[in-house]
Amino acid sequence: MSETPRDAEAAAPDAAQALAERVVQQMLAHDRYSAWLGLQVLEIAPGRSVVLMTVRDEMVNGFGIAHGGITFSLADSALAFATNTGGTVSVALDCSISFPVAVRVGDTFTARAQVQSRSSKVSFVDITVSNQHDVAVGHFRGTVYHTPKPHFPEPTAS
Repeated sequence: MSETPRDAEAAAPDAAQALAERVVQQMLAHDRYSAWLGLQVLEIAPGRSVVLMTVRDEMVNGFGIAHGGITFSLADSALAFATNTGGTVSVALDCSISFPVAVRVGDTFTARAQVQSRSSKVSFVDITVSNQHDVAVGHFRGTVYHTPKPHFPEPTAS
């Protein structure tokens, strides 16, 4: 039985989702920093990710609040997961963050990343980091470069 164009269209989203999940699983298997942070990937889809973590004692600065680098790191990981879902290695070119509310030990916060614009070379991504009360604690904007390097290179014939 041959596949109709409608069948192919229906299969494409499933294939894209499967690739996104496979890429993020591979990234997590080798990402010791995200493991140290205690990140949990709650959702992954092409161009999108939702990542959760809880602030621990060793993550606070001299003022007793979470170091800004912790919130940045969560958002940066969400950026990486969202932008690598297409199957080629993507790397950050530029990132910025604003910290509207302090984060404290025990806070659980979630980063929601969404690619806003994508070309063959560059994507722009918005990420909102919210605490357990759904209050925004970080507004992150990232620009990434899409390299031509595949996450899963085809085996070469010998």
